[in-house]
Amino acid sequence: MTAHRLTVAQALVRAMAAQWAEVEGERRRLFAGVWAIFGHGNVAALGEALFAARDVLPTLRA
Repeated sequence: MTAHRLTVAQALVRAMAAQWAEVEGERRRLFAGVWAIFGHGNVAALGEALFAARDVLPTLRA
């Protein structure tokens, strides 16, 4: 097992993307995506982390 250095935002996005739920026998992502309003007090690195994970955790902007 190797250690990975991540920012808090990267770790949070990875943790959200790794969550799964089983609904009626079908495995689905617990978080299908996220809504974001950038520039209104969000953590600066969160946008970069979400962009890097856009294939597994789409970001919709308000």
